[in-house]
Amino acid sequence: MKFLPFYTARFRTACCLWLVLLVPFVAQAQTPAKKLTDTYVSAEKGKNGFTLAASGQAAALYASNTDWPGVLRAAQDLQADVNRVTNVTPTLITDKAPAGKEVVLIGTIGKSPLIDGLVKAKKLDVSQVTGKWETFVLQVVEKPLPGVDRALVIAGSDKRGTIYGIYDLSQQIGVSPWYWWADVPTKPQKVLYVAVGQHTQGTPKVKYRGIFINDEAPALQNWSKEKFGGVNSKMYAHMFELILRLKGNYLWPAMWGNMFNVDDPQNPVLADEYGIVMGTSHHEPLTRAHEEWKHAGKGAWNYQTNATTLQEFWRGGMKRMGTRENIVSIGMRGDGDEPMSEDSNIALLEKIVADQRKIIAEETGKPAEQTPQLWALYKEVQDYYDKGMRVPDDVTLLLCDDNWGNIRKLPKIGEKPRAGGYGIYYHFDYVGGPRNYKWLNTNPLPRIWEQMHLAHEYGANQIWIVNVGDLKPMEFPISFFLDYAWNPDKISADQVDDYSREWAAKQFGAKYATGIADILAKYAKYNARRKPELLNADTYSLTNYREWETVVADYNRLLTQAEQINQQLPTEYRDAYYQLVLHPVQACANLNELYYTVALNREAAKNGQANTNELAEKAKGLYAKDAEITNRYHALAGGKWNHMMDQTHIGYTYWQQPEKNAMPAVQTSAQATTVAPATQATPPSKPQTKAAAGAGFQENDGYVSIEAEHYSKAVHGGSVKWQTIPDLGRTLSGVTTLPTTAASQMPAASSPHLQYRVELTGSGPVTVKAYLAPTLNFTGGQGLRYAVSFDDEAPQIVNLHTGLVADNGNRPWEKAVAESILIKESKHTVAKPGTHVLKFWRVDPGVVLEKLVVDLGGVKPSYLGPPESASGASTNPKNEKGSVGQW
Repeated sequence: MKFLPFYTARFRTACCLWLVLLVPFVAQAQTPAKKLTDTYVSAEKGKNGFTLAASGQAAALYASNTDWPGVLRAAQDLQADVNRVTNVTPTLITDKAPAGKEVVLIGTIGKSPLIDGLVKAKKLDVSQVTGKWETFVLQVVEKPLPGVDRALVIAGSDKRGTIYGIYDLSQQIGVSPWYWWADVPTKPQKVLYVAVGQHTQGTPKVKYRGIFINDEAPALQNWSKEKFGGVNSKMYAHMFELILRLKGNYLWPAMWGNMFNVDDPQNPVLADEYGIVMGTSHHEPLTRAHEEWKHAGKGAWNYQTNATTLQEFWRGGMKRMGTRENIVSIGMRGDGDEPMSEDSNIALLEKIVADQRKIIAEETGKPAEQTPQLWALYKEVQDYYDKGMRVPDDVTLLLCDDNWGNIRKLPKIGEKPRAGGYGIYYHFDYVGGPRNYKWLNTNPLPRIWEQMHLAHEYGANQIWIVNVGDLKPMEFPISFFLDYAWNPDKISADQVDDYSREWAAKQFGAKYATGIADILAKYAKYNARRKPELLNADTYSLTNYREWETVVADYNRLLTQAEQINQQLPTEYRDAYYQLVLHPVQACANLNELYYTVALNREAAKNGQANTNELAEKAKGLYAKDAEITNRYHALAGGKWNHMMDQTHIGYTYWQQPEKNAMPAVQTSAQATTVAPATQATPPSKPQTKAAAGAGFQENDGYVSIEAEHYSKAVHGGSVKWQTIPDLGRTLSGVTTLPTTAASQMPAASSPHLQYRVELTGSGPVTVKAYLAPTLNFTGGQGLRYAVSFDDEAPQIVNLHTGLVADNGNRPWEKAVAESILIKESKHTVAKPGTHVLKFWRVDPGVVLEKLVVDLGGVKPSYLGPPESASGASTNPKNEKGSVGQW
């Protein structure tokens, strides 16, 4: 069943009631998903399948005790994982020769005599593995050793290659990486067979893939203190394991008030044992946490006046690092994640880097270029780079987003490659202007895909690290970010919804995967329109296009769908489902209804309506319900996640969070003594579509509104093709051009453009408003451009970035990120009524169109813009595939 896309018709709300009745059916309706992961473990033996577990027994696990400690530790996890699935614990042997009919052999090439012996005897072909970075192969080998009939071999090119092979098998038998962090249960199975053949995930395309635990107070901080006594090695052990199970390898640790290497000396030791590459954030040079300067620093954080003290401070960080795997941050920002003083200059900063590298070389005893380093071009540091500051070629340039998920800069096409390459520092969570956002997930996968696809195509593939705040509740986008980093070529724009279904199936089983994926996609989409911390009673229009009413109806319908699935799921899945799916929908539906009710209350008070006080009481009840929802989360799994939802989110007055939630102001009236129901709007009628066959979108009420993907024709140009990114943006989808690296091109008769047929009732001046994703000027030129024309008129060039700079205080940028949209205008004159062709021309790469609105003077103020106009013809007929999240 395919419904109309979200917010594309004015009769949407009228449909809500009968749609709710269909929820049980919708929740279970399945759309076949294209499999992104090959399955090699099943309950069917097939032809010569290897018996991992059957008849109450499990194949013994063998590893060499000379292998990496992290490999042996992960082998213990596999032992526990087999038990989670089969209730049988296989033996794990590290000090004896393998023996048995069928055994599992685990090891690292060059580190494991077991594996090296198989290679030498030509029993195992590792030619596609040896010497590669973090690569593994799983293979069934016949008669590998005397006394062993068959072996399932897990061989890695290096420490993490073997570990990833182990955890890949764990996922294949049904153990979610989120089994501990989200209480995802494991489906019991009595038999497990591994298919013959070689199984591998290849070599990761992005070398370092990780997360940054940041903004950890009050949630993670309070939770860790209660559960582990602090942000210490007991807590980090769970985090290290999670990262490895997700095939990540890199961590920036919690930093606000925390000192990873000092608070618990076991932290760095354990990280290295597990196989996690450690780093420090963009403003913490030479492995020193910012908090350490407060405790061990002397004098000012100022290189011009206190260089000797700073050098010794940094030297201590390198001495402490020893031989452990780290990517060392270099450079310098001001004290406390602030810009440096205005008199700082490029010569000074380059001297700082040179002095830091001298310390690195002296303390490691090897040339500086042999220690991985990064220089983060974060905020004002990018300005230094743009003005000519350079660092040695072996240093990775860590390019950054604007803290709101929009990449600021990418390498230039054709630029000489750097030995250290380029990376990306991205954000799912942020403390700063125009407002903090760190309560719940507001990161739709299609937008992450679009921005990180740019990074991949432009060659920023050395490091991908994402700020995930408290880790929870970012489970879903973290999984996607790290999976996509492993191989960006594996997931196309059209497969993001397939990924969502597959992820949902891995956590909750196939039966409800489509419905759950749909919920995950929709709530992130809805939250991204306006992050919860930025919401207020005035966000959406109360009177125009019934916008507030529609938004709340959408959330509540999604909540009904989520609750229906919750009732149908087996009991053991309820805790995980609440954390990953139901809670964010419940909390955000309630929050939106709260602000909607406050808006109704204020409008009622203004008009002297009798239900003013009733609406005030309803709003208070919804505010109280917010706390109840939080308490329900904190009670999950016997209180396991108490404090994880401590983050305040109601009552912001400026960028920084309030100390505690605050009820929005409501109004009461002494005259409102008669209780009356809240205003119920008359259900809208279905838009009339009386146009003749073949006609386009109809002008009505002085405007035409068109969703980007509903073009009548897409004109490609050479290698440049138009691509719909399903579900990207605030309403339906986004449309862009691929490849994103294709050169800019001024409009010409056959150059790439989209055509939209429109029916206008009059003539004269019109304004075309293009609704665009808030992409930044990542190419570094004059700004990204597009062009618009009617019929055969000369296209008008429009620049997305005139006056826009990604910096606090820049109003165009603050508006764009707060509203998650850029709206640009062009002026035209239409000579006569009737059918016209509106053309949207590609000029620069990376521009993503979401909606076009032709304003003939009738467009009314609203947040999302007018809903899509009626059309007398089918639009974009080739776009038949349904997408999760679309409504």
